[in-house]
Amino acid sequence: MISTILVATDGSEASSTVERFGVGLAARLKTRLLGISVAEDRIARGFQDDGLNVVPPSPDELAQYLKQRAAAASRRLGERASAEGVEHACDAVDGIADDRIVERGQQADITLLGRDGQGAPSHTGLIGSTVNGVIRKTARAALVVPGTAQLSGPILLAFDSSPGSRIGAKLAVQIATRLGEPIHVFVDSKDKGRAAARFEEVRTIVGTLPVPVREISSTLGRPDVKIVDSAREVRASLIVMGAYGRNRITDYFLGSNSAAVVRTSPIAVLLAR
Repeated sequence: MISTILVATDGSEASSTVERFGVGLAARLKTRLLGISVAEDRIARGFQDDGLNVVPPSPDELAQYLKQRAAAASRRLGERASAEGVEHACDAVDGIADDRIVERGQQADITLLGRDGQGAPSHTGLIGSTVNGVIRKTARAALVVPGTAQLSGPILLAFDSSPGSRIGAKLAVQIATRLGEPIHVFVDSKDKGRAAARFEEVRTIVGTLPVPVREISSTLGRPDVKIVDSAREVRASLIVMGAYGRNRITDYFLGSNSAAVVRTSPIAVLLAR
């Protein structure tokens, strides 16, 4: 049962989207909201005298600025939650962002992250980002929100029979039921028999719902591209999929469909585990 969600914000313009999305989701799901904003102390420690005769900025002043900024971001999120009548607790903390978010996320069922933060203009992918760090380290479901995300529309469930996708199916059922949105189940398989078996399995998991459940299958093209295209076609508000596919070792070292979907999707992506 989803009872608490965590929203991480860095105060950037892009993070404003995840704040609104998170507050709106908490209001519609009737859950408690936790908020966190992290003052990255490693940034303040990163500038030192390196023998080039260039005086580095004061680490104390930079640290104070980062703390004030984190506090302001946390306060803004709390004000948004209050305006929507959402029970909340928002904090500003020091430390390494992904570690502190993962730590706080242990108190929540889902952690919401903005895909595009302060460093968005220089990002070419997920590797090295706070988002990637959280996704790799957390044992909880992570919801990655791009700047274009909208909280209105069906849910697309990408199902491949992996343990993560089975958990994702259960989460999709909970969310769809509370939001009153239909579920579109996407299965990618070049083997028609395997695709039929996966649809049969997900029907068992989904069971009888008060919302429509529709099935989409694909045999051609890259799965990540087809998932995003299908979500666009049905005007989905959320893509739900396993954080790792059926071959977890390959996914971890070479990059997975889930990572590609998160990187390219204009729609929020919930990675279940």
